[in-house]
Amino acid sequence: MSQSYEIAVPGNGPSDAVSNATPALSAAAREALDAGTADSTRRAYSNDWAEFTAWCAATGHTPLPATPETVVEYVTALTTTPRPRTGRPYSPSSIERAVAAIRTAHSAANVTPPSTKGARVVLRGYRDRLARAKDPAAKPRKAQPAVPSALRAMLDTLDRGTLIGRRDAALLLLGFATAARVSELVALDLADVPETAHGIEASVYRRKVKQFSDTAVPYGSNLATCPVRAVRALREAMAEAGREDGPLFVRIDRHGRIAPPMLRHGVPIGDPVGRLTAQAAAQVVERAAEAAGLEGQWSGHSLRRGFATAARKAGHDLVRIGRHGGWADGSRALLGYLEDSDRWEDNPVAGTGL
Repeated sequence: MSQSYEIAVPGNGPSDAVSNATPALSAAAREALDAGTADSTRRAYSNDWAEFTAWCAATGHTPLPATPETVVEYVTALTTTPRPRTGRPYSPSSIERAVAAIRTAHSAANVTPPSTKGARVVLRGYRDRLARAKDPAAKPRKAQPAVPSALRAMLDTLDRGTLIGRRDAALLLLGFATAARVSELVALDLADVPETAHGIEASVYRRKVKQFSDTAVPYGSNLATCPVRAVRALREAMAEAGREDGPLFVRIDRHGRIAPPMLRHGVPIGDPVGRLTAQAAAQVVERAAEAAGLEGQWSGHSLRRGFATAARKAGHDLVRIGRHGGWADGSRALLGYLEDSDRWEDNPVAGTGL
């Protein structure tokens, strides 16, 4: 395999076709392009591209430039080949992402992407086949919304007399109140969440829209679920432990130590100042939901979805909800959340005379 390099997300591939198709970029250019894409997307596309090039190598196809026929063959293979981790073929949404990764790799390498019309016909047939068989894979997986009732149950599982309990409570409540993605939440520093007479003015960098939002978080009416007081309690506890600047959400061990050293084979790993990773923040949500006995799929995205659902039920305007949470105007993701919350409250069957 020849030199590979990442552009935007997928890395232009571990194959000779890539290096022959376009000259390698400098390290600075690669870094600049990578910075324009969310880490989670870049990792996912990079893995998808690596799997595609490996399949091409095994089957005698050329990954870049790929032909439309190659993409059709690959998508067909994904619908029938069990994945090692799950023992099942790819889900339709995973296949859609793989196709997007292939097109992105071509665009990043300044090569015309292959037509994916045929591949999408195969995908439609696959989705229809799963639906007729009532296979759960036919439906997209959605994180459960962490609406206030669920949040209260999750908070009840925490020992808020401890530093780690205060951290987790602040993470749950501020994550909900700012509708932040976990990657945006863990990027916050103590200086980014100043408390004012009205509440917190959180400066959240919204990765998807590439801009900061000054998100106003007012005091809650209930002491146990007030995000402002939860952040204040965390800030005070961290100050007592000697931490008054730097990340808002940090690693804490079971002994209450902030940012304990992490070593692998004797070599320090992890953020040197102890900033929590997005994955670790998501695990806070997952653990609290499991401890509370909540059913369904829970993830870091549950906080963001829970805010949208609760705000809609409270009668707030779609545009205001979107701009508070950093959604682009007309976001299809946000509209999907709101449609789910409106199924009963604004049901078109009601009032029809049945």
